[in-house]
Amino acid sequence: MKKALFYLLVWLGATLTVAAQQLSPVGTWADDRSETHVELYRCGAELCGRLVWLRSPNTPTGQPQTDLHNPDPARRNQPLLGLIIMQHFRYADDERWTYGSIYDPSNGRTYSCYLRMLQKDVLEVKGYIGFPFIGSAHRWKRVQ
Repeated sequence: MKKALFYLLVWLGATLTVAAQQLSPVGTWADDRSETHVELYRCGAELCGRLVWLRSPNTPTGQPQTDLHNPDPARRNQPLLGLIIMQHFRYADDERWTYGSIYDPSNGRTYSCYLRMLQKDVLEVKGYIGFPFIGSAHRWKRVQ
């Protein structure tokens, strides 16, 4: 009886691990306006994200788009492509990653953020100030 219970628990743990991996946000995501693609990847025990595609990667003069609105003047010349805009996400529960932050290069502000897998290829990204119920939620679609 003890062996059967042990094997059942091992099987259940393996099944839950596989299910959680199927809903992993690791991959490349298109924002809900199809303006950018963000690659979410593991950075240690956390998740981070970087810009990997822009609808308009260059300025009208042909130069790469840069982080013009960054509050740090020394960083305003860094290219947007490859810029890390999401950091410090930790898995909480119910397919949610919390305690993260998201940087908006269009205004130079950083917001608290959480991620929640709604489906295998649909990710809710919610940036907020202060409390999660005060903020803006977006649904991103998986690209890869």
